[in-house]
Amino acid sequence: MSTERRYAIVDIETTGGLVKRDKITEIAIVLHDGEKVIDQYQTLINPERSIPAFITGLTGITNEMVSDAPLFCEVAKEIVLRTEGAVFVAHNARFDYGFLREEFGRLGYAYTRKQLCTVRLSKKLLPQLKSHSLDSLIRYFSLDVDKRHRALDDALATAEVFKIITGMGQGQREMSDIINMGIKEAKLPATISLDFIHSLPEAPGVYYFHDADGKVIYVGKSIHIKKRVIQHFTEISNKSGKLQQRVHDITFTLTGSELIASLHENAEIKKLQPEINRAQRRKSFPFAIYYYFDEGGYLTMKVRKKNKIESQGTAAILHELPDHKSAASYLRGLTDKFELCMKKTDIDTGPGACFYHQVGKCKGACLGLEDPDEYNLRVRQAVAATQQNIDEDFVITDQGREPGEISMILISKGRVMGWGYADETTPLMHVNDVIDHIKARPTMPEDRKFVAHYVRMGKFEKMLKL
Repeated sequence: MSTERRYAIVDIETTGGLVKRDKITEIAIVLHDGEKVIDQYQTLINPERSIPAFITGLTGITNEMVSDAPLFCEVAKEIVLRTEGAVFVAHNARFDYGFLREEFGRLGYAYTRKQLCTVRLSKKLLPQLKSHSLDSLIRYFSLDVDKRHRALDDALATAEVFKIITGMGQGQREMSDIINMGIKEAKLPATISLDFIHSLPEAPGVYYFHDADGKVIYVGKSIHIKKRVIQHFTEISNKSGKLQQRVHDITFTLTGSELIASLHENAEIKKLQPEINRAQRRKSFPFAIYYYFDEGGYLTMKVRKKNKIESQGTAAILHELPDHKSAASYLRGLTDKFELCMKKTDIDTGPGACFYHQVGKCKGACLGLEDPDEYNLRVRQAVAATQQNIDEDFVITDQGREPGEISMILISKGRVMGWGYADETTPLMHVNDVIDHIKARPTMPEDRKFVAHYVRMGKFEKMLKL
């Protein structure tokens, strides 16, 4: 087995499963060189809140055990040093890594590591197994584990699983593929390394691809910059080929807010006119949910590209969205909330009654059993719920670029006047409280659509009327 890397095999115990609410009660880090364990570390952590009884029943960790344990801030440096330069390995890495990133975020530190999930690795190399839980793999490999759901014992068990699986035929190749999120070194531009890619932020913002002369040739945005940049170099497309050949450097601007990322990307593309973005010179929201009366008199909703919407006299666009997935998801949400027929919202296209009718959630519009006027009343309620009045003066507040900061977008009469950042303790009671923190921006024609979309989807923390 290759020993070029160091691996920090991590397991944590927590007060529950919600990253934003729950806290870590115990952590173990087993350092591995690819062949054997070379060091190990374990400590209880005072979560500064009570441990639920059912969690104590599962882990054996009690409130009394953690009362004198160190706080996370007191062991944070140790965790950083022990995992620095190593691949972060965990069984269900999203859980452990997510909790640690959240804890470090509260301290104002961006914790970033290459990651390897042994659940994903097991699924790749042992597809015949029905379950890839740690318990299942312990039984499958006949491992001896003293205390399940204690951090050190689980981390050592994960280390055994890791060693066995990575020693299988394709183990090393599959491991590298997961660590590098599917990207191959050969697919990267000559001046961009995998280490540089892994150093990109896992946060919302706008990123820029520069050519050898420093000119911006592509601008993009994402809620996870590193993941989106990697996708550019793993996709098979003409655009990816151009990027691979021409990108010399990558820079970025963090925004905190997904809405600000969308607004800023749009403005930057307009200002910089990047060459490779020219293929994207379509409208920002090319998909739409539209509705019309069908032959039976029922109001029917569908998702289509706007340039392919059937020309029907009664057709009207309900909501414009940036992609088919979000449009279909939004329409499904309306179908659920207002008990609409899946046939009439284009979700179920098969013969006979729709699935919702079979389970009692549709009143039979698909079979002509429900009176069209009664059905259409609920459709109109869905339409009314979708219409958002953004013509007033208000501020959208959302996450900032770092802990303790909030972002603010000032909207007046449907126009984005600008955005900025402030300390989360800043009182926002009047427009003057906001203006001091806002940097004015040129208004773009698409801004209203971006704002309306985010207001409808509720993707922000608060909206304050001024």
